[in-house]
Amino acid sequence: MDSKDYLKDIQDIKQMMNQSSRFISLSGLSGVLAGIYCLIGAYFAYKTIYFDTSTLGGYKNLIISEAAVIRLFCIAIIVIIISLITGIVLSIRKASKTNDKVWNIASKRLLINFLIPLATGGFFIIYLIEKEILGLIAPLTLIFYGLGCVNASKYTLGDVRYLGITMILLGLLSTWFLGYGLLFWALGFGVCHILYGSIMYFKYDRK
Repeated sequence: MDSKDYLKDIQDIKQMMNQSSRFISLSGLSGVLAGIYCLIGAYFAYKTIYFDTSTLGGYKNLIISEAAVIRLFCIAIIVIIISLITGIVLSIRKASKTNDKVWNIASKRLLINFLIPLATGGFFIIYLIEKEILGLIAPLTLIFYGLGCVNASKYTLGDVRYLGITMILLGLLSTWFLGYGLLFWALGFGVCHILYGSIMYFKYDRK
């Protein structure tokens, strides 16, 4: 056995260890579609906020009615559900092509590490909504989602880490522009998902 065979064996072992510790069936296309869904949702949210006769005030000092808040919540839930279904379906399809399992140790660790910051942020945001501190909701959703991505990136594709860092930076930046939360949402959950999803698709899915 020559040196080339040894190197090939080492590469095969490294690939097997990487596959067992990381969830590599994450679909880049699902990120692109999730971003598109978010932009569509942002459009309907914009119409709800700024063309609803029950909302009052200017762009930065807007008073949103309870009915408008409920509609915004419904839009967010619909976007999240459709994005999750798309992500699961495309990940299953990608895994089936490589004969990998979608639900394994790596995907369990990925989910747990992603949900810890997300659940923490969710409870905190519910508290802010109860106290009617609505201005910080947009920045915090971006920040906690970004923390979830960074925390979970150890168990999936490394590009997710950079997506998370970008989300955190956008969230921090949006704290200086509290009246423009919907714009930062569209940039973060829409444009960034499309951008990083495209990178991941051409980098991994097209192989």
